[in-house]
Amino acid sequence: MRATNGTIHKNRRKKILKRTKGFRAGRRRLYRTAKDAALKADMWAFRDRKQRKRHFRVLWIARINAACREEGMSYSRFIAGVVKAKIGLNRKSLSEMAVLDPAAFKEVVRMAKAA
Repeated sequence: MRATNGTIHKNRRKKILKRTKGFRAGRRRLYRTAKDAALKADMWAFRDRKQRKRHFRVLWIARINAACREEGMSYSRFIAGVVKAKIGLNRKSLSEMAVLDPAAFKEVVRMAKAA
């Protein structure tokens, strides 16, 4: 006979089931299914840590573009102007400026137009 409910075996199962707490149906209750679910969750988490950065950049660009268009300028011309004017602001800070401080953003647009 093979021992199937020893301490090590039980702890391994408990660890997986603890990780899948909050999942739906058998994915949280059944060890074999939960093991697959946990593995998949880790894969998605790894992928999405990279994708999150990508998605935020897209959001920042969309915000900057919208704010630039209000000032009668396209995004690409604005960024080219920012580079030429040697304004050391990244897209994240430019987008936050466009949302929270439109007056300062208008000034940056003016400088970019001049360049």
